[in-house]
Amino acid sequence: MNVFITGATAGIGKETARIFAKNGANLIITGRRKERLEELKKDFEKKYNISVLTLNFDIRDYEATKNAIEKNDIKDIDILVNNAGLSRGLQKLHEGKISDWEEMIDTNVKGLLYITKLLLPDMVKKGKGHIINIGSTAGHEAYPGGNVYCATKHAVHALSNALRIDLVDTPIRVSEISPGLVETEFSIVRFHGDKEKADNVYKGLEPLHPEDIAELVYFTATRPAHVQINEIIVTPTAQATATIIDRKK
Repeated sequence: MNVFITGATAGIGKETARIFAKNGANLIITGRRKERLEELKKDFEKKYNISVLTLNFDIRDYEATKNAIEKNDIKDIDILVNNAGLSRGLQKLHEGKISDWEEMIDTNVKGLLYITKLLLPDMVKKGKGHIINIGSTAGHEAYPGGNVYCATKHAVHALSNALRIDLVDTPIRVSEISPGLVETEFSIVRFHGDKEKADNVYKGLEPLHPEDIAELVYFTATRPAHVQINEIIVTPTAQATATIIDRKK
């Protein structure tokens, strides 16, 4: 089994790579932090006796993405996990930064489209494959300050549904995993490195862990060929909606 995972250097992407590696899958992992990619390659190949190919590029750059795929002749992908994504800022729309908007849109929407466009034709040609998009509960409801980030995740949700329609006459499956609060580097990135603000996001509750989502991705990917899980929405037990959260004092 060949599994391609974007944004694999930390959090959900890293743990998704780990669970597939533990179960004998060969990996193609991408990210912007080359050193972390190489560390994962060394670790996984030694522990699990698998093959790991690392691709170091910025998914926002179509030409760099295309060159990485073509240069390494990436084919025969069984599972594509579109995990790369981020949030920047939590301001009201009229107070937001254009640079933050562009980074979110270019990564969360265009990056997903670029990778899918480059890898999907071979899946269609060979008549096999599974695309798993990492969405968010933000793709189902907006929340204060979430404006553009929520819009990008609504786009991921719409694209997942549209792609499933486009591929209905093929054996290729399309799934979306939509988590609520997961403790990763997500909030540190959102608040531009402000760890105190990031820690407060998860204060007073046990959030989801990256391993929780990785297990759902693996479960989704290993169903029998006739079973397609369209979507899984998952939150911590203490989270009912984006804003209704039971925080213990």
